[in-house]
Amino acid sequence: MKKSTGRGRVVSAVFIKDLRIEARSRVVTNQVLPFAGLIMIMFAFALDNDDVLQRVAGGLIWLATIFSLFVIVQRSFAIDTDDSALDSLRVAGIDLSAVFLGKALALTLQLVALDVVLIASAFLLYQVQVSAVGIVLLVTCVTCATTGLGFVGTLYGGLTAGANGRETLLPLLLLPVVAPVLIAATRATEAAFGSGGAATSEGWAWVGLLTIFAAVFGIGGSLAFGPLIDE
Repeated sequence: MKKSTGRGRVVSAVFIKDLRIEARSRVVTNQVLPFAGLIMIMFAFALDNDDVLQRVAGGLIWLATIFSLFVIVQRSFAIDTDDSALDSLRVAGIDLSAVFLGKALALTLQLVALDVVLIASAFLLYQVQVSAVGIVLLVTCVTCATTGLGFVGTLYGGLTAGANGRETLLPLLLLPVVAPVLIAATRATEAAFGSGGAATSEGWAWVGLLTIFAAVFGIGGSLAFGPLIDE
């Protein structure tokens, strides 16, 4: 019981620490959100066709999310590496799987906030529409997709934290791994929007894939994060 309580405290402390760092640095609000917003706006002007924009809205949302993921993960682990925070936690004997969960949850929350803005911009710029059932699908998709991205982003962030050239290494390693999330989340979002005549029911199978992805990297990341940091 004490071990479980202590682990929960570590998860909570790391989660709050990462969010406080973001609140002070405002990387998401000052850099990531404008970057993602520009992607949405540039495509709105480049395509300039409501039918096309509505069809590609789902893909653009998740493409912007994944590009933003690289920035957030690099920033988070750059801070931990520069002040030797991860090394200090390891030497102190802190459960690194709890550190993994805390950082993954903080990353997930930031991605959810980002996606809320991106989806709102899709409604504004691309004139997409969604039914009540589609809203349920969309919320579930965002929850599962961002959770999976939070887990895999934290795992690969830890893997590349001490490597030379980590700014370019992280995207090269991470992009192929998150490709299933990009595809599944795009398809589920398209179903929620009804893009191209897609039925809402078609999106739930893709949400199932996102759930499996999140579970695999959540469990695998908890087990692998400690050994990766030790190396």
